[in-house]
Amino acid sequence: MTRRRLSMLLLSAALLATLPVVAIPAQAQQREPRRVDQKVKAEPGKTTRIAVFANVKADCSAGPLPTIRLAEPPAGGTVTIRQAKMRITNYKSCLAAEVPAYVAFYRPKPDFSGTDAVTLEVKNDKGEVVQIRKITITITAGTQAL
Repeated sequence: MTRRRLSMLLLSAALLATLPVVAIPAQAQQREPRRVDQKVKAEPGKTTRIAVFANVKADCSAGPLPTIRLAEPPAGGTVTIRQAKMRITNYKSCLAAEVPAYVAFYRPKPDFSGTDAVTLEVKNDKGEVVQIRKITITITAGTQAL
């Protein structure tokens, strides 16, 4: 090793020794999940799409699908989550692409009307909770299903 290179290494080590060291617990490194409040209208006796979850990369290809968990089920109906293909148009720079997605559906009980709520937890491919989505569903006769 040359004398100049050795001097540079010693100088670098000396500079690094003067920097403060901060230990961050592993739990603090994960960001808080984004909270989303959503309102949906539904008709009695009909199934309504309440949420769609997909992962589209910048090159318009599909990224890993998130994991969806029913954190709080509805009191006045049922939620079903199905895997499907989603056609995207004019999203980011994607003019037309088809990607896998999870679609959440809500169906009220036959005798239920009024307001119901469901909470879905979304995890990324690393298992981190990235979103908590609370969906408030209003069931009234004559409203259009989404």
